[in-house]
Amino acid sequence: MRKEKKSKKKEKRKKTRILAIGDIHGDKGLVKRLAEKAKKEKIDLVILTGDLTFAEKSTKDLIGPFIKAKKQVLLIHGNHESLATADFLAEMYPPTKNLHGYAFKKNGLGIFGAGGADMGVYMIQDSEIFNILKQGHERIKNSKKKIMVTHMHPKGSKAEFTGFPGSAGIRKAIKKFKPDIAICSHIHEASGIEEKIGKTRVINVSKKENIFEV
Repeated sequence: MRKEKKSKKKEKRKKTRILAIGDIHGDKGLVKRLAEKAKKEKIDLVILTGDLTFAEKSTKDLIGPFIKAKKQVLLIHGNHESLATADFLAEMYPPTKNLHGYAFKKNGLGIFGAGGADMGVYMIQDSEIFNILKQGHERIKNSKKKIMVTHMHPKGSKAEFTGFPGSAGIRKAIKKFKPDIAICSHIHEASGIEEKIGKTRVINVSKKENIFEV
């Protein structure tokens, strides 16, 4: 009888509906449209993968519309804003969470991340990225499903067709932690590209939203 109950619980695991996008670069009109879409599509989580601003010129109306639509927001910083700005936005618009070095759990799903890039206004050394992801993964390592969120793309990924090398630290994290899905952005021309690294589905959401369930 106990085994049957456990089996039923496993079958009833509620899937989480996610809208992910990166490289908004202060486009308030885009945010407004996405907030409306998140409401219409009954999104559970909105994930913003960095470069929310254009060199930190303005942070106004980048998170608020999602909160007004009653959507949980998870974010990381890119190379156009600082970690401090990401922390500020998370604090200003609760229950928004900054995933950089941290994690979020929902319905058996664990989400962890690392922001920044090895180029641009706010840089992070590639050697640091793996350790930050490791720190976040530790908090959700026993989750049934895992999503890894980064601003940069992994080394050897299809986004490198643009001539911009990916992160060795991110690729190492994918191989080590084996997330079900890895979300990245940063390379605008790679928007919409999907591929597999091992068993991990890698999705580039730069400037183009992607809606999926996990």
